[in-house]
Amino acid sequence: MVGTLVLTRHGQSEWNELNLFTGWKDPKLTKQGEAEAKKGGEELKKFGYTDFDMAFTSDLTRAQSTLGIQLKEIGQEDLPTKKDQALNERDYGELTGLNKDDARKKWGEEQVHIWRRSFDVPPPGGESLKLTADRVLPYYEKEIKPEVLKGKKVLVTAHGNSLRAMIMNLENMTGEQIVNTELATGVPIVYKIDESGKVVEKKILE
Repeated sequence: MVGTLVLTRHGQSEWNELNLFTGWKDPKLTKQGEAEAKKGGEELKKFGYTDFDMAFTSDLTRAQSTLGIQLKEIGQEDLPTKKDQALNERDYGELTGLNKDDARKKWGEEQVHIWRRSFDVPPPGGESLKLTADRVLPYYEKEIKPEVLKGKKVLVTAHGNSLRAMIMNLENMTGEQIVNTELATGVPIVYKIDESGKVVEKKILE
C-alpha cells in the first residue's frame, strides 16, 4: 500500500512583495501569489491529482487562501481540511515586520545571514528552523503521517520553513542540507510513501 503526500508552499504574500520578515503575521496573497496558487492547482489537475482524501494547512491566511485556490482548480472545494498553528511559518521574533535590508543595517549582514540560514540559531525572541521542526514534526507524526500510511492522498499547503521541517524528515536531510533547500512558491512536491514510511518516489510538478 502506497500513500501520497503533496506539499505546497503558499504563493507570494503582501509582505513577501515588500521584502519583510513575515513569520506569524497574517498578510494576504498578492495577485501574483494568487496566480502562483492557481498555477499549482493547474499542475495538480494536469498530472491527475484530483482525488485527495484530506488536506492540512496552517492557521495563517496566505496558506489557507493558496489551498482554497488549489482546491477550486481541482474541483475539490469541499475537501475535509484541518487547520493548525503547528504548521505556521517560523516565528521571526524581533525581525518580524522588518525590511530585510533594514535588518541587515541594524544587526549586520553576517548576523542576519546566520539567523536566516543556520539550523539552530534563532533570531531574538523567535524560532530557529530546529525549533520550528520541534513544533511541526510532532503534529506531522500524529496527524498527517498516519493518514498517508493508510494509503490516503493527503495535500499539505503551508510555509517555506514548516514544509522544510517535513522534507528534512522525509528525505533524511541534515540541518545544513535543509536550510539550503529552496522551495518555489505554489509548486506542488509529490511524495509516494510506502507502509513503512519510506519515500519510494518524489516528483516536483512544474
